[in-house]
Amino acid sequence: MKNLDKIDLFNFDLENGKQLRYIPLFYQTFGKPLGTAPVVLVNHALTGNSQVTGENGWWKELIGDEKTIDTQKYTVVAFNIPGNGFDNTLENLIINYHDFTVRDIARIFWEGLFFLKVESLFAVIGGSLGGALAWEMAVLQPDKIQNVIPIAADWKATDWVIANVLIQDQILNNSNDPIADARLHAMLLYRTPQSINNRFQREKQNNLSIYQIENWLICHGFRLKKRFQLSAYKLMNHLLKTNDITKDRKGFLEIVKEIQSNIHVVAVDSDYFFTADENRESHQKLKTVKQNVFYHEINSAHGHDAFLIEFEQLNHFLNPIFNY
Repeated sequence: MKNLDKIDLFNFDLENGKQLRYIPLFYQTFGKPLGTAPVVLVNHALTGNSQVTGENGWWKELIGDEKTIDTQKYTVVAFNIPGNGFDNTLENLIINYHDFTVRDIARIFWEGLFFLKVESLFAVIGGSLGGALAWEMAVLQPDKIQNVIPIAADWKATDWVIANVLIQDQILNNSNDPIADARLHAMLLYRTPQSINNRFQREKQNNLSIYQIENWLICHGFRLKKRFQLSAYKLMNHLLKTNDITKDRKGFLEIVKEIQSNIHVVAVDSDYFFTADENRESHQKLKTVKQNVFYHEINSAHGHDAFLIEFEQLNHFLNPIFNY
């Protein structure tokens, strides 16, 4: 793994009025050196991190040398949401997770960018929670991003999202095996019945009594427990329900018409979490006040997780943006 860099932030005021005396903001850069090329910020999802490319990069099919987001052409920056545990230092984990919102994290990211002397961005891109952060960053600095690309996300948390965040929170705070058990529920939310049924076909695991689907879910829970801290899961899950660019602001249309960026909404037709219907509705509203808005839809049986699976389609949508 490429070494993490760190920015020290001091006296940061949270949205709820509390002040944090110190926040370590860990990040990685890839591609061209800072200050020599257009900058692309990549925001990670709930269990993601700043390792967006390279051998273990979770978006290495999109980002890298001669990839759609070409690291021979761009500087790619990826921050770790504070408290996500990727720095492997227990003292930086966040226990008071209810104090934080997507808006707080977006402000922290902008402070990090300004510290790095990045005054504008060619693009902000992210899936799921990362896409929600992209929306909020665009509202905070409406003239500093050329392309805003939220994928499998929306500008708000719907009642459906809030309800599932509550279920996850209850599991994380009450289960005897919280990370693994919460992951069981989450994996079914991130996929679809069609995806699961087509893959496993009701088959047993090595002729044993356990079904392959059960083994698959248990393995996902076990793997996440090995690499993810409980406090990180609680925080990232909580952030999802705080997503709302209109909170304590004007109405949606009044806010978005101030955003100068090109907005590329990328939905997944089978997404059960941030549904395509919500994204289509947002796009239709956007078009009433902005001309430079675009809608793309991934066709997939895999649901929400399609943004981590359907790379051929994603590359098709994104290539005209990054290789104009």
